[in-house]
Amino acid sequence: MRDYHKLRAFELADQFALEIYKCTRLFPKEEMFGLTSQIRRAAVSVPSNIVEGCAKSSQADYSRFLEIAYGSVCEVEY
Repeated sequence: MRDYHKLRAFELADQFALEIYKCTRLFPKEEMFGLTSQIRRAAVSVPSNIVEGCAKSSQADYSRFLEIAYGSVCEVEY
């Protein structure tokens, strides 16, 4: 099992999720269960998938979860 605490990508992903939560506080209240929720879930998905990938034993599974994390970053960036 890989140690995700040693990954700079995890550290950045964690900071990213926290910043997204701060930014989305400014969104209109009527978006709380729409856009705000979707962006927050995608942001939290990034570090979560990095951690889950680190728990996988094969390089292929690890890579797949990193790709999923990257997809979540792209979803938030859009």
